[in-house]
Amino acid sequence: MDLHYTPEEQAFRAEVREFVRARLPRDISAKVLGHRRLAKDDYVRWQKILHERGWIAAGWPVEHGGTGWSAVQQHIFDEECAAAGAPRLIPFGLNMVAPVIMQFGSEQQKRRYLPRILSSEDWWCQGYSEPGSGSDLASLKTRAVRQGDHYVVNGQKTWTTLAQYADMIFCLVRTDSSVKPQEGISFLLIDMHAPGVTVRPLYLYDEEHEVNEVFFDDVKVPLENLVGSEGKGWTYAKYLLGHERTGITGVGASKRELALLKEIAAQQAKDGRPLAADPVFRQRLAQVEIDLLALEMTLLRVLSSRTKPGPEASILKIKGTEVQQALTELMMDALGPLALPFSRTAIEEGGSAAPLAPDYAAPLAARYFNWRKTSIYGGSNEIQRNIIAQQVLGL
Repeated sequence: MDLHYTPEEQAFRAEVREFVRARLPRDISAKVLGHRRLAKDDYVRWQKILHERGWIAAGWPVEHGGTGWSAVQQHIFDEECAAAGAPRLIPFGLNMVAPVIMQFGSEQQKRRYLPRILSSEDWWCQGYSEPGSGSDLASLKTRAVRQGDHYVVNGQKTWTTLAQYADMIFCLVRTDSSVKPQEGISFLLIDMHAPGVTVRPLYLYDEEHEVNEVFFDDVKVPLENLVGSEGKGWTYAKYLLGHERTGITGVGASKRELALLKEIAAQQAKDGRPLAADPVFRQRLAQVEIDLLALEMTLLRVLSSRTKPGPEASILKIKGTEVQQALTELMMDALGPLALPFSRTAIEEGGSAAPLAPDYAAPLAARYFNWRKTSIYGGSNEIQRNIIAQQVLGL
């Protein structure tokens, strides 16, 4: 792989940078760069701007509305958007259920759902984890029983990210209990506004309402909302998780956070000199930067392979989340006591929780707490190591 950008790729970067500079709403970028709460409208506004430009689905095939970009162009786009403070594209529709519908869905499902994902008309969420089924997803208990022209779904999902905004949920359900657990699971598309669907918030340690419990009580789901065949949901779920884990890598956002960390280290003092001059801190900072560079090169190789992500997606997920967590830890260490106080009011209104703290310090403790979860969602890093051991090392 050539590690130098071609003149065409450099011109593409300039085009993306100019577009983002001109079209990204300033109020949204200020929230992202300041680590403050984003509303649903913030995400949707930016996604509609990208849709209007034809840039909303970088990795989709052209025939379904994708860009036709190379892996390098996709990476450049992600990097420039992250650096400018663009919000992440909500992945549940664009990067998770859409590839499954393209690969395994019916023509009717493609015609109905893909355009609505592109236009942000439908907001999707993911119905995988349950109170007793997280890493051991094959033990899920939410049931779907066929009755005439529909299924009746009963059960509960948990840790459902942004379900409070969702119009649709792609859901793993058990349709057969008489076979091997993995073979009795099916993949359903469920309307979140259907009678019997209840969403209850879960507040995390950072005081944010980001995840939810979702309850299904005799929810009727049309048979045409089954993706593929009954009992093949486990296969579709693994296909989807490969895309999810690759997306979790977050190289562009981590590069933005690394730049902020360097600014903080230059401003904070230790023993009368900038923290950036402290040899121990510099060594830790350098290690994170080296890991991030290696991660970026690995991501580009995976994206350039033009095949569906395999066990290498587990490698990306592990290292990507480790880098993300290391950056939040170093920011906390760099700020010291200034990072400790935080409040929802300070985060929402842009104020500082501590009188002598810089404005950017207020949300960083909350961010540290929130990002402890990255090594768990999308399949815990322990599970990813098992996948690598089995599929790569043959253990």
